[in-house]
Amino acid sequence: MEATGTDEVEKIKSKFMSAWHNMKYSWVLKTKTYFSRNSPVFLLGKCYHFKTDESGELSTDGSNFDKINTEISGNVEEFRKDFISRIWLTYREEFPQIKGSALTTDCGWGCTLRTGQMLLAQGLMLHFLGRGWVWPDALDIDSSDSESWTAHTVRKLTASFEASLTAEREPKILSNHHRGTLKRNCDDSEMRNEIYHRKIISWFGDSPLTAFGLHQLIEYGKKSGKIAGDWYGPAVVAHILRKAVEEARDPELQGVTVYVAQDCTVYSSDVIDRQCSFMDSGKAATKAVIILVPVRLGGERTNMDYLEFVKGILSLEYCVGIIGGKPKQSYYFAGFQDDSLIYMDPHYCQSFVDVSIKDFPLESFHCPSPKKMSFKKMDPSCTIGFYCRTVQDFEKASEEITKMLKSSSKEKYPLFTFVKGHSRDYDFASSPLHEENDLFSEDEKKRLKRFSTEEFVLL
Repeated sequence: MEATGTDEVEKIKSKFMSAWHNMKYSWVLKTKTYFSRNSPVFLLGKCYHFKTDESGELSTDGSNFDKINTEISGNVEEFRKDFISRIWLTYREEFPQIKGSALTTDCGWGCTLRTGQMLLAQGLMLHFLGRGWVWPDALDIDSSDSESWTAHTVRKLTASFEASLTAEREPKILSNHHRGTLKRNCDDSEMRNEIYHRKIISWFGDSPLTAFGLHQLIEYGKKSGKIAGDWYGPAVVAHILRKAVEEARDPELQGVTVYVAQDCTVYSSDVIDRQCSFMDSGKAATKAVIILVPVRLGGERTNMDYLEFVKGILSLEYCVGIIGGKPKQSYYFAGFQDDSLIYMDPHYCQSFVDVSIKDFPLESFHCPSPKKMSFKKMDPSCTIGFYCRTVQDFEKASEEITKMLKSSSKEKYPLFTFVKGHSRDYDFASSPLHEENDLFSEDEKKRLKRFSTEEFVLL
């Protein structure tokens, strides 16, 4: 009886904490991000120039287009369209309860899982849509806040506490904005791209059945000792993403695999073996690979010597971003200008969207405006991601990145390395592609536990 009473107390405590976090992460003030007109802006390998004869800064929310000439305005719009087209995954509330817990929100603890989802989503966008794709409706998203944040927060606070006390979820009225995306007059290529756009987002929906949704990622995290409500580091999330892609059963995903570097080393033969592995159909085919490299950019603080390398990485079109952040907060880094990193922030609580519904609303999965942060504020723990469609692409990328590593390293050892051969050739236990009884091998578990103790705490 006493145990039952304790469980009830924990459930009530969990509900109140969820309500508090839902309210806390609704207090996101809309702030403008300013970019220099005199320096290029890089976003996942694409370069944009806002240069004019006038000095000063430029806001990319579209509020001062009338103050600049048409050519530069067009370039700003192209940048905005490109940025908004990236998939944005944030805290959500009122989604189906996570198995083994009373949680129906990831507010306050799921930010690194969200940034990991964004990185994987970018890899899948490169695979299915290509780097040149942009969402036709990107510029229709309103970046201004039409209501006062105080009124919005009061409503969120009231609704959250009522839901916590009654343990009920009232259905949300979904926005009708942009529901007609597929109804536009478009050619077959645009229709195909829009279908894949929706499909990719649906794989990240907050439902137990989606391939890369929060529920599935938490299940894979349990194998490394993590549970819902725990904090996850960039390296742990890299391994969780690898398992999620391996276990995905959607036929569309059989042509993609994920490789995670071991101890800052990418073993070329291991990568190529993954790319040349058999499909579920039994046919041999070359798979695209997303390579994830967990690294540390310094000791307790980020070493500024790594700035040029990070900028070089984000200048590559096959880079899928960086899972990183600053102490106690995880961000998805996608670009830079000068010594500032451009990122998407998952710390914004949005309502659950049922992605199984036909023509579900897309606007909450696209960030209306970028944010910037000084590189020196970046936490040293991060995971860098690359996408290679073919074996030849991987070999070319490894050569290009190796040159960058050598030219940027002022110390004896580079940040990470590409070596020929398999990991087993260097007396490392190679993890099997599929294990029947456990998703993680004993070697992987040890590595994940070590990462868990070394990494910063994420809130």
